[in-house]
Amino acid sequence: MTDIVYPPKPSPGDRIAVISPSDGLPGLFPLPYELGLERLRGEYGLKPVEYPATRAMGSTPAERADDIHAAFADPEIKAVVASIGGDDQITVIPLLDRELIRAHPKPFFGMSDNTNLLAFLRETGIVGYHGASVMVELGRPGALHPQTAESLRAALFTSGAYELRPAERWGDVNRDWADPATFEAEPETRPGTGWTWVNADRVVEGRTWGGCLEIVGWMLMAGRGVARDLSEYDGGVLFLETSEELPSAEEVFRTLRNMGERGLLGRFSALLMGRPKTWSFERPLSPEEGAAYAAAQREAVSRAMRTYAPDALVVFDVDLGHTDPQLVIPYGGLVRVDGPARRITVTY
Repeated sequence: MTDIVYPPKPSPGDRIAVISPSDGLPGLFPLPYELGLERLRGEYGLKPVEYPATRAMGSTPAERADDIHAAFADPEIKAVVASIGGDDQITVIPLLDRELIRAHPKPFFGMSDNTNLLAFLRETGIVGYHGASVMVELGRPGALHPQTAESLRAALFTSGAYELRPAERWGDVNRDWADPATFEAEPETRPGTGWTWVNADRVVEGRTWGGCLEIVGWMLMAGRGVARDLSEYDGGVLFLETSEELPSAEEVFRTLRNMGERGLLGRFSALLMGRPKTWSFERPLSPEEGAAYAAAQREAVSRAMRTYAPDALVVFDVDLGHTDPQLVIPYGGLVRVDGPARRITVTY
């Protein structure tokens, strides 16, 4: 089994790297990006440092790998944060120097396509942090969501237990990043719906693996991001979420089914399933359509779990994905899922 360690944490006043391991969208949409940088400085007291490909659309995988290497190797940099996700980070991972990164462990924050780098770090023996990209969560119009802000602060600066809480209010409708008016008010939110628990008669504590379901599927097809010996995941906590591409319920089921056929799904003792995003610019679903989409996805997940991991403890609608707020999940770190008490505690 891989020996996984938590890297040292930054402190206010430290320099942190801001990189774009996937897309250089800061170059196209400077408004949320600059707002996110300002919040890193003003609300967290950190000093963001950009790298050559951070704002460069069309950068090569080699250029992005160079930025990752430079960020991890620099002793003045105490953490690394992704600007945003994308769709081709899988081409960057083969270019990474595992020994260089292993020799300079640092907290890395990112999600979505950054599932690739998070899984790489876990294989390398480093706990990463799923969540908090600069443009999305830190660049949220109006103000940071208070639950996102609190979770990120704990993940950045503390090393102990942190209890996750269901969102009091949540949202998933975005506005145009190119329009300055977008940033004059906070996004609309709606009342939280709590978590739904299945097989909640036990306590599970284990290390996490997972991330964005679509990216997990790509990694498995490429033969990356998963241990050769699947027993490494025995008793662990799987966490998954779906993206703004709104995959169909059937696609979600098929990905989980294939994980089950591989013998992977049944290794985990618990699954935390993120609240599904139900709106995108390409598919602006109404609230009623969105609720139906979410219900179909939950049933698809339940169908796969009943088939391949019927005894696993499952929690639905945890705010850990592409919806707002976003709770940070330690990738490869410890999570305790207490079914009888209906509590989820992560170790940052």
